[in-house]
Formats: sequence, structure tokens, C-alpha cells
Amino acid sequence: MPSDSKAPVSYDFSNAPGHLIRRAHQVSVALFMQEAAGHDVTQVQFAILNALIDRPGLDQVTLAQAVALDAATSGSVIGRLEAKGWIRRERDASDRRRRLLWVTEAGQSVVAALMVPIARSQERLMAPLDGRERTELTRLLRKVFTRTVDNAA
Repeated sequence: MPSDSKAPVSYDFSNAPGHLIRRAHQVSVALFMQEAAGHDVTQVQFAILNALIDRPGLDQVTLAQAVALDAATSGSVIGRLEAKGWIRRERDASDRRRRLLWVTEAGQSVVAALMVPIARSQERLMAPLDGRERTELTRLLRKVFTRTVDNAA
């Protein structure tokens, strides 16, 4: 059978920034899960807990924006954290539609226990890079994120 000379050439995903970012995310999640094993927490749950420790009493919408999650995903994660007893939700007295969130003592204990494992996972993630490269990678990722978010709005 003759070959079709118009067959598409495959795309070089091994050098595509989006693919490399996805792979880096996979590695980041794997390292987090290894280091946080035994704490029954995900990166997203940790991000939510950490954001609420920084800003107690946030409403769900503002919290979702702070950790870059859509409302549906943040709502389900918040529900799981509440079921674990790590956060508490209360209706806003001035706007009964809003739900305000706080980290409980149990949640604070989990976050405290995770500080060393989280730092270790981040160190392992960045281990191949020297100090200057780490700073540059972080700067570039922030730049891509900021420009992408600004252009999407």
C-alpha cells in the first residue's frame, strides 16, 4: 500500500512547554504524596489549609481564588476537609449566602506536622537545579502564570 505523503508529522511533545509543565506537576504531586504519606492530605487540601491559616475567616469564593481553584472543586475539597474536622464553616452574619472558613485545632496540627515533609518535597523537586536556576525557574513560572491569567481575563 503506498504511503500517504500528506500524513502529518508528529508533534515533539518532549520539548513542548505545556507537556514539560504537566510532567513537572506529576513529579511534584508524586513527591508531595511520598513525603506526606500517613497524613491523608493532598496538595490542594494543604493549599486550602495553608491559605486559611494565613487568612482565617475567608469566604469560599475568595478562598477558591486564592488557591486558584474553580468553585465546584474548592467546594468538594472544603467538604472533605470539614468532614475530617480540619476546618469549620459558618454562615456570614451580614450575608447568609456566604460561608466563612477557619482551620480547626486538628487542622492546624496537620499543617504543623506537614511543614518539614512539604519543605522536603520542594527540595527534592528542585534538587537538580542550583540556587540561581531555582530562582530563575520560579520567576519564569510566575511570569507565565501571571501573563496567562491576565490575558484570560
